[in-house]
Amino acid sequence: MDAAHHVDSARNDVVGTPVSAPVFVIGEEEPGDVAAREALLDRAMGQNRKRKSSEKLRRGRLPARGLALVARASDDTLVGTVRLWNVTLGEGGCDALLLGPLAVEPERKGEGIGSALMLEAIARARVLGHAAIVLVGDPEYYARFGFSAEKTGNLVMPGPFEKRRLLAFELVPAALDGASGIISASGAIDAGSSRSRIRAAA
Repeated sequence: MDAAHHVDSARNDVVGTPVSAPVFVIGEEEPGDVAAREALLDRAMGQNRKRKSSEKLRRGRLPARGLALVARASDDTLVGTVRLWNVTLGEGGCDALLLGPLAVEPERKGEGIGSALMLEAIARARVLGHAAIVLVGDPEYYARFGFSAEKTGNLVMPGPFEKRRLLAFELVPAALDGASGIISASGAIDAGSSRSRIRAAA
């Protein structure tokens, strides 16, 4: 299900001669990508990224199966990343996915990598049978993918957040009708992360 995305069919150099467009390929994250992904996130989002409320829902959990994606340049360098996580919307609420973080190598912004990652993530989530996706992000950016705050007014993140930036997208119509309460993590526990915490405390 990997997909090759061409960024601009052609562009001109300083003397007006067409040159090949850069290419990136989207595929599933591999175990060896961890260090490169973390370094990319630090460059794109800064060292304070782990203080976000969304991080509380990701910490100690594994991403949703088949929904940890990366974009690779033609030289196999990681230039983008997005992950989706299993969450429950409120007490006894519906199961959904939390999207994030979405990040692109700063030097490669404007090449369509972020949009390609979003579209691929949404498509895969739909194929895998998920009902809805929530995220915390800029409405002005995510509206293009169908996200809005229309049905998130009664949902709460487990920590500080701006209500206007809590957005959702229904993969199944009416999946978020009546959604309310605190969003909680429901994904598989990351055993590796648990062992690391135990070693650090010892």
